[in-house]
Amino acid sequence: MKQFNVPNIYRSNLISAVKQNRRQKDKMKKDFTPTLLDFGPVQFYLARHFGFCYGVENAIDIAFKTIDENQGKRIYLLSEMIHNPQVNADLQAKGVQFLQDTYGKQLIPFSDITSDDIVIIPAFGTTLQIEALLEEKGIPATKYDTTCPFVEKVWNRSEQIAQKGYSIIVHGKPKHEETRATFSHASYHTPTLVVNDMAETIELARYITGEKPVEQFYTEFAGRYNEGFDVTKHLQKIGVVNQTTQLATDTQAIADYLKQVMKDHFQLTDTTIGERFADTRDTLCYATNDNQTAVAGLLSTDADIAVVVGGYNSSNTSHLVELCEHKLPTYFIDSPDRIISRHEIIQCNWRTKEQTLVNNFLPEHTPARILVTSGASCPDALVEQVIRKLAGFYSTTQTVESLTASFA
Repeated sequence: MKQFNVPNIYRSNLISAVKQNRRQKDKMKKDFTPTLLDFGPVQFYLARHFGFCYGVENAIDIAFKTIDENQGKRIYLLSEMIHNPQVNADLQAKGVQFLQDTYGKQLIPFSDITSDDIVIIPAFGTTLQIEALLEEKGIPATKYDTTCPFVEKVWNRSEQIAQKGYSIIVHGKPKHEETRATFSHASYHTPTLVVNDMAETIELARYITGEKPVEQFYTEFAGRYNEGFDVTKHLQKIGVVNQTTQLATDTQAIADYLKQVMKDHFQLTDTTIGERFADTRDTLCYATNDNQTAVAGLLSTDADIAVVVGGYNSSNTSHLVELCEHKLPTYFIDSPDRIISRHEIIQCNWRTKEQTLVNNFLPEHTPARILVTSGASCPDALVEQVIRKLAGFYSTTQTVESLTASFA
């Protein structure tokens, strides 16, 4: 796999040593058991896969290289490059300005930028409308494009099934940058609709079967479909793709449900289902899938709590929190600074994004057993800092440096 030039401030000697050790021992990535970091009175279990993915490292490489090569020029990002506050703050510290916030609200008018400026497209990609706007201004949209290759894979898959006459159902968070981008690219080729979850999918199915009145669709799914979408025609032949950072099990469940609805309603067999439902296969990115599978392996370990590190508006990180919460107390933090003391931590609710102070979050007994993972846009350095801070509350028999050496 291609190697990227990522600033050392995001690297961790400890995590790098652990990951390299695991790669050497498990080259086929078949072993999803966690890695134990035994400090004596506190034990950390690291997920098999976590942290920066291919798409994120690619985006960081391009962004920092663009800054270095264009000193003195005004450099903009369409929005947050990735969902990590440290990385975005570092870019802003180097003079990069954001044109929009993560929900598409304009922060700097497009009228302010000129052909002499540089605009970086974030890892989530962008809409065809914004690409066209940049081109009209004389700014090449593709020159500084950090769109993740796995997001582009979804766009390509959408185009392929569109050419065969299928409409597209996108499983994604409607306001997420990636979902907006995927919707734009898919709807250019075919009628397209966004569903957020299984509950919405079940309601959508009732329009397919005719259980709900047609006119109600346009209110219930307002803002989720492209102009000209005809519920009486465009749900007759469909395929499902997804925002790449969704829960794999959720996307698969939605696809399976709609496939069965089409099969029952149109009286199709396993042989003829392709007439109405496209075999899109799973468009989830490898990193999201690996990280989620690794959490399943992590949760097989007997532990007291889990700590998940990552940006609060990171979809893939939120899903890791969701998985962990099913098993044990889980604390979602974006920085070691959220750990106030041995007894206090400020954690984020992954659903509401509300931050609350939790008391007595660490177990009183020893050894305390803590599961640790992070999102695909979280630097390994932050994970190490979290481990150091938590370990610092105990009279440990090992140091970070000695454990690092043990994996070399």
